[in-house]
Amino acid sequence: MKKELTIFDKPENVRRLRIGFFVALVLVLIAEAFVEMHGEFHVAHFYGFYAVYGFISYVTLIFVAKLLRKLIMRKEDYYDD
Repeated sequence: MKKELTIFDKPENVRRLRIGFFVALVLVLIAEAFVEMHGEFHVAHFYGFYAVYGFISYVTLIFVAKLLRKLIMRKEDYYDD
Protein backbone atom coordinates (compact mmCIF):
# COMPACT_ATOMS: atom_id res chain seq x y z
CA MET A 1 0.00 0.00 0.00
CA LYS A 2 1.43 3.33 -1.06
CA LYS A 3 1.62 6.05 1.59
CA GLU A 4 -0.24 9.25 0.77
CA LEU A 5 1.88 12.37 0.89
CA THR A 6 0.74 15.25 3.04
CA ILE A 7 1.60 18.93 2.99
CA PHE A 8 4.24 18.40 5.69
CA ASP A 9 6.23 15.82 3.71
CA LYS A 10 7.90 18.38 1.46
CA PRO A 11 10.59 20.53 3.14
CA GLU A 12 9.75 23.58 1.04
CA ASN A 13 6.14 23.48 2.29
CA VAL A 14 7.30 23.24 5.88
CA ARG A 15 9.61 26.21 5.31
CA ARG A 16 6.77 28.25 3.79
CA LEU A 17 4.46 27.43 6.68
CA ARG A 18 7.14 28.35 9.22
CA ILE A 19 7.82 31.67 7.51
CA GLY A 20 4.08 32.38 7.31
CA PHE A 21 3.71 31.57 10.98
CA PHE A 22 6.47 33.97 12.00
CA VAL A 23 5.13 36.72 9.71
CA ALA A 24 1.70 36.31 11.34
CA LEU A 25 3.28 36.55 14.79
CA VAL A 26 5.12 39.75 13.89
CA LEU A 27 1.98 41.28 12.38
CA VAL A 28 -0.04 40.51 15.49
CA LEU A 29 2.67 41.99 17.69
CA ILE A 30 2.72 45.16 15.53
CA ALA A 31 -1.08 45.36 15.57
CA GLU A 32 -1.02 45.25 19.36
CA ALA A 33 0.51 48.75 19.36
CA PHE A 34 -2.69 50.13 17.77
CA VAL A 35 -5.22 48.32 19.97
CA GLU A 36 -6.16 49.42 23.47
CA MET A 37 -5.72 46.48 25.83
CA HIS A 38 -8.30 45.92 28.58
CA GLY A 39 -6.57 43.55 30.95
CA GLU A 40 -7.83 42.71 34.39
CA PHE A 41 -4.37 43.06 35.90
CA HIS A 42 -1.95 45.95 35.51
CA VAL A 43 0.74 43.75 34.00
CA ALA A 44 -1.57 42.88 31.08
CA HIS A 45 -1.25 46.45 29.78
CA PHE A 46 2.46 46.08 28.92
CA TYR A 47 3.30 45.84 25.24
CA GLY A 48 3.83 42.23 24.19
CA PHE A 49 2.63 40.80 27.50
CA TYR A 50 0.41 38.15 25.94
CA ALA A 51 3.17 37.01 23.58
CA VAL A 52 5.64 36.64 26.46
CA TYR A 53 3.02 35.03 28.69
CA GLY A 54 2.09 32.52 25.98
CA PHE A 55 5.73 31.65 25.30
CA ILE A 56 6.52 31.13 28.99
CA SER A 57 3.36 29.02 29.40
CA TYR A 58 4.27 26.87 26.40
CA VAL A 59 7.84 26.27 27.58
CA THR A 60 6.62 25.48 31.10
CA LEU A 61 4.10 23.01 29.70
CA ILE A 62 6.84 21.20 27.77
CA PHE A 63 9.10 20.91 30.84
CA VAL A 64 6.23 19.70 33.04
CA ALA A 65 5.27 17.10 30.41
CA LYS A 66 8.86 15.82 30.26
CA LEU A 67 9.01 15.59 34.04
CA LEU A 68 5.68 13.78 34.26
CA ARG A 69 6.74 11.36 31.55
CA LYS A 70 9.72 10.32 33.65
CA LEU A 71 7.53 9.96 36.74
CA ILE A 72 4.72 7.89 35.24
CA MET A 73 6.56 5.97 32.50
CA ARG A 74 6.26 2.20 32.78
CA LYS A 75 8.59 -0.46 31.45
CA GLU A 76 7.86 -1.79 27.99
CA ASP A 77 6.67 -5.15 29.33
CA TYR A 78 4.65 -3.71 32.25
CA TYR A 79 1.33 -5.18 31.07
CA ASP A 80 2.73 -8.55 30.03
CA ASP A 81 2.13 -11.46 32.37
